[in-house]
Amino acid sequence: MIKIAVADDHPLVINGLNDMLEAIPDLTICATYLNGKALLEGLKENQPDVLLLDIQMPGMSGDEIAAILKKEYPHIKTLTLTNFDNTLYVNNMLKNGVLGYLLKNTDQSTLIEAIHCVAKGEIYLDTKMKEKMEEFKKQTFRSTSSKQALTPREKEILKLVAKGLSNSEIAANLFLSLRTIENYRLNLYLKLEVKNTAGLIKKAIELGFYQ
Repeated sequence: MIKIAVADDHPLVINGLNDMLEAIPDLTICATYLNGKALLEGLKENQPDVLLLDIQMPGMSGDEIAAILKKEYPHIKTLTLTNFDNTLYVNNMLKNGVLGYLLKNTDQSTLIEAIHCVAKGEIYLDTKMKEKMEEFKKQTFRSTSSKQALTPREKEILKLVAKGLSNSEIAANLFLSLRTIENYRLNLYLKLEVKNTAGLIKKAIELGFYQ
């Protein structure tokens, strides 16, 4: 029997989960909580095998709770159940020790499959979310590779471009010739695969050079 706890601030969601799971012979909901504080208090006495955790709750967010659980209750397998269809949220929750991520509009069979999967200590993402996460990882890798490919001087110039300085202003700021700055800018266009200043600024933001 897999013991399940639910942490969600919407009673209708909790009731719906009860209805979905009550007829499944090897699953039982042992506790429900409307906020993070109540959850952490409840876990002192009653610890489930699997926790269904919402992200947006009053007082304490799901990622804050997940980080605490990872440290204090690593044996509890957490499955995020949320309305946030965003790879940044998925990545953040996985980093905080969550094993699965589902949207609240998921069907019963997928939910049951996910619970069984995380109960065994395995990662669960549905096919669509897996595809989105693969693309997210590729984009992150490309950004990291681009950042590493820049020289210290190119990084310095990119920061100044992002602040809105012109070539002549950058040249004066760095005590370099205008032609030198123009050459650096051309190199930045090639390395970052952009065609204009707007593209450079966008890349600077993506790479964390915009302050």
